Amino acid sequence: MKNILLIGGSYGIGLAIAKELQYGNNVFIASRTNENIADLNVTHIPFDALQDTLDIAQLPAVIHGLVYCPGSINLRPFRGLKPDAFENDLQINFISMIKMIQSILPNLTAAEQSSIVLFSSVAASMGMPFHTSVAAAKGAIEGFSKALAAEYAPKIRVNVIAPSLTDTPLADKFLNSDEKKEKSALRHPLKRVGTSDDLAQMASFLLSDKSSWISGQIFHVDGGMSTLLVNG
Repeated sequence: MKNILLIGGSYGIGLAIAKELQYGNNVFIASRTNENIADLNVTHIPFDALQDTLDIAQLPAVIHGLVYCPGSINLRPFRGLKPDAFENDLQINFISMIKMIQSILPNLTAAEQSSIVLFSSVAASMGMPFHTSVAAAKGAIEGFSKALAAEYAPKIRVNVIAPSLTDTPLADKFLNSDEKKEKSALRHPLKRVGTSDDLAQMASFLLSDKSSWISGQIFHVDGGMSTLLVNG
């Protein structure tokens, strides 16, 4: 039975991952609220990734898997973005993630082999207007993950999931009507918007022994957007 730590697992993708992993694993969720997870077979630790230092004493000595879920979708024209906007996106997506990984590094290295799963975005590999801030933050994650994977191989595997726009609470303002959902679906070769379950299943695979020979990879779970042309 593996000990899995989810940072931010009360909503959206993190919640879907918790549901996927709650049986057969010891799942710990460090998040600001325990809303939506009260009925799950998980252990909740009150934690704000932007403000708090995680109390490692509340975790097992050995952590087999870490998933960092907090993120942002800050889409605005570059000319209207102040440096603070870039700093804020870097803070929640990248800097807080680094602090988290460093804090539990001894727990991760205590396992025979552990797995870190991070989240990027299709915007880090595709040039998309109004995405300069989020693309910069997510691009930092992708570069970091490969360097970390190389440094800690074979002890720690590090992989990244890079989705397109996914139907989660974070993306609600972009998908809060049938018309918006239809337009977004048509931008993808697979003609639908991604779901939290799509990403949870990939995260579950990357945390499992079935992926024990996979590290330093960026997985584009994006409906084909990053590599395929849309027909018609």
